[in-house]
Amino acid sequence: MGINVSRNADLASNEFLLRFVGRQHIAHDDEAFWNGLLNYNIVMPENSQDQLSLDSRLETLCQSFIGNNLKTGNFGSLITVFLEKATELLSLSDQESNMHVWQTFNALFIIRTLIKYINETASEFQLLQHFEAMPSAELLKAAEEQQQQQDTATIAIEAIENPPLAALIVDGAKFETFIDALVNLIVVIPVKEFTYHLHLESVNTLITLLAVHLFAQQQQPSSPDKSIVFRTIYKCQHANVLMSALLHFVARMVEVPHTMFGSSSAGSFVFGIAESLLSIFTFRKQQDVLKTTNATGGELSQQFRTHYPLANQSLLLILVLTNHCTAQDNAYRNSLFGCADSKDSPKQSGGAVSFQIDFSAVYETLCRIVTIDQATLLLYLLLHRNERFYRFVMQQPDLEQLVIPILQTLYNAPDSNSHHIYMSLIVLLILSEDEGFNKNVHTILLKNISWYTERTISEISLGGILILIVIRTIQYNMLKMRDKYLHTNCLAALANMSGHFRSLHPYVAQRLVSLFETLARKHTRLDAQLKEPADSAVFVNVSTTPEDMMQDLSVLEEVLRMVLEILNSCLTNQLVYCPNLVYTLLYKRSVFEGFRSHHAFQDVIQNIDMVVGFFSSRLQRVQEQRGELGVNEVLEVISKGASQWSSDRLRKFPDLKFKYVEEDAPEEFFIPYVWTLVCKYGCVHFSSESIKSVTTDIAC
Repeated sequence: MGINVSRNADLASNEFLLRFVGRQHIAHDDEAFWNGLLNYNIVMPENSQDQLSLDSRLETLCQSFIGNNLKTGNFGSLITVFLEKATELLSLSDQESNMHVWQTFNALFIIRTLIKYINETASEFQLLQHFEAMPSAELLKAAEEQQQQQDTATIAIEAIENPPLAALIVDGAKFETFIDALVNLIVVIPVKEFTYHLHLESVNTLITLLAVHLFAQQQQPSSPDKSIVFRTIYKCQHANVLMSALLHFVARMVEVPHTMFGSSSAGSFVFGIAESLLSIFTFRKQQDVLKTTNATGGELSQQFRTHYPLANQSLLLILVLTNHCTAQDNAYRNSLFGCADSKDSPKQSGGAVSFQIDFSAVYETLCRIVTIDQATLLLYLLLHRNERFYRFVMQQPDLEQLVIPILQTLYNAPDSNSHHIYMSLIVLLILSEDEGFNKNVHTILLKNISWYTERTISEISLGGILILIVIRTIQYNMLKMRDKYLHTNCLAALANMSGHFRSLHPYVAQRLVSLFETLARKHTRLDAQLKEPADSAVFVNVSTTPEDMMQDLSVLEEVLRMVLEILNSCLTNQLVYCPNLVYTLLYKRSVFEGFRSHHAFQDVIQNIDMVVGFFSSRLQRVQEQRGELGVNEVLEVISKGASQWSSDRLRKFPDLKFKYVEEDAPEEFFIPYVWTLVCKYGCVHFSSESIKSVTTDIAC
C-alpha cells in the first residue's frame, strides 16, 4: 500500500500495514500516516480463488492485528478516519471528492477485510471488542511524552514492558455510528462512475457483518435476535430508504465502470436522499452485456455478478435482510412488502406505502434475470407478499417475458438445484391463482421455441408450453427427485389453470392424457407387487419395504386423482374450446379401463366416460354414413358435437382452486438457502471450511 505500492504481492512487507497491525498506537489525526496508508490501488477479488490468494498474503498481518489491536486501538482509529471521510463526502462537490471517494473506499476495504477475518476466526463479541478497543493509558502517556520531545514518530509499544490491556466496555456505540455511516453512503450519495465501487463496498460490508450468523454457528448456535450486530442493523431507523436504494440498484442494473475512480463531473455531489434515489433511477443505461439467449442459470449468474456487481450484491443483501428475523417486526421486510409503483397516485396505491419505485423497471429487470436463483427468490417475495406488485404483474401484456425464463429453468432442471426448481414452481403456482392470468396465457401465441427440443412445434400458446413443462417436471420428479411437495405444487398450478384451458395444441392434449397413462402403469405395477406373496415378490427392490411401497401407492393415487380432476375440470368448463383433448381421450379411452371400478377414482371417471361415450356414439353414426374418417373429419365431428353438448349432464365437483401458503417457520428453509446463494453467487468470498456445516443441507 501507499501511493507507489499497489500490488497484492507487496502487502506482507508494506510499512504502513506493518505499523497499523503492529504494537504501536496510531492516532486518528495522524494525517501523514493515514494518507500514506489509504493511497493505494487494489485489484478486487473476483472469485474464491482470488480471495484465497489475498487471504493467504494477509494471514500474517491479520494475526498480528488480532494480537495487538485490543491494546493499540488502531482499528478504532481507522473507523474514526472512515467516519470523518464519509461525513466530509456529504459536503463536497464532485471535483473535490474524487480523491476523497478513493480514500474512503480504501479505508472501508481494509475495514471489511478485517471484519471478515475476525468473523471467520473469532466470535461476535471479539469483533465488537475490536471496534470499541482504545489504547491503554500507558501507551497514551508514552506517546504524549515522546510528542513533547518533538519526536514526530509515534511511540512504539515495544518501549513499554508488558503494557496492560485497557478495560473494554462493549456498548456498541461506535459500531452503531459505523452502520449509520454505511447506510448514508448507500442512500445519500448518488451512483456515478467514480462512486460505484464505494457503493459496492458499503453493500459488501453490510453483507460481511451479517455473515456473523454463519460463523456464530461454529462456536455456539444463537438466534439473530441475540446478536448485537443483528440488533443494531435491524433497529436502523432508515430501513425504508435503504431498501428503496437497494431495490433501485437492482432495477437499474448499472454496469460496473471500466475504471474504479477515473472520472468526475462538475456540480454538487450531494442531492439529498430524494434526489439521490431519482439520480439512481435516471442513471443512463449502459450497453447491455447480459446475454440471456441460450444462457444457463449458472452462466447468467456469472455474467450478472461480473458486469453488474452492485445490482447482484444489493439483491443478495435484500434477501438477507428480509429473510432473517421474520418472527419479529422486521422493518426491511415490511418495507419491501409495502412499496408501491411510483406511477400510482396515493389513492391508487391504497394503504400505507413504505417507498415508491418504478415497478416497470423492477419487472423488466426480473424478466431478464429470473433464471438466476436469487432473482427467482426476490420475485417470489414480491409476488407472494406485495399485493401491489402482484396486481401490477397480472396487468402486463407481455407475461411471456417473465413466464418463459421460469419455464426454461424447469426445463433445464438437471442444471438447477432442487430449491431453485421448487421456488420456480411456487412462482407459477402463485401466478396461477389469478383467473386473468389463466385466461391470458392461452391468448399469447409463441412461435418456434428453439429451447424446447422434445418435439418441433411451430406455434403454441404460452398456456400450452406451460402445461408441457409442468407435466415434464412431474415426470422428472417421478424418476429423479421423488418429492411429494413438488408433485403437489405442479398439480395445483395445473388445477388452477384447468378451468381455463383453451385451444390446446394436439401435443399438449396427448401429454396430459399420457401423464395419466404413465402414472396408471406405475400404479398397476406397484399394486401387483404388493399383492405378490413376500417370498415370490421378485420385482420388489430389496431395499424397499412393504410400508414404503404402500406409502408410494398412496401418493400415486393422490396424484392420479388430481390428474383426473384436472381433465374433468377442463371438460366441464371448456369442452367446446378443447376438441384436441376430446380427440385424445377418445383415442386413449382404454387407459381408464382399470380404474372405473376403483373406489378412489370411480366418481370422477364417470364424467370422463360420459364425454367419451357421447362423442363415440356420434362418431360411430357418422362413420356408418361416410366410412372411415380422417383426423380432420373426426375433429369436425367433435366440434359440431361440442356445440350440442351440455355440461349440465356431468356430475358437479367443486372448482379447483389452490392457494400457496407459506409453511410455519419459513426461516428454516429460506435462511440457509439465502446464505448458500450469497456464498455461491456473491462477490464476497468466505472461508468455505468455516461455513460448510451451515449450508450442507442445501449445497448447490
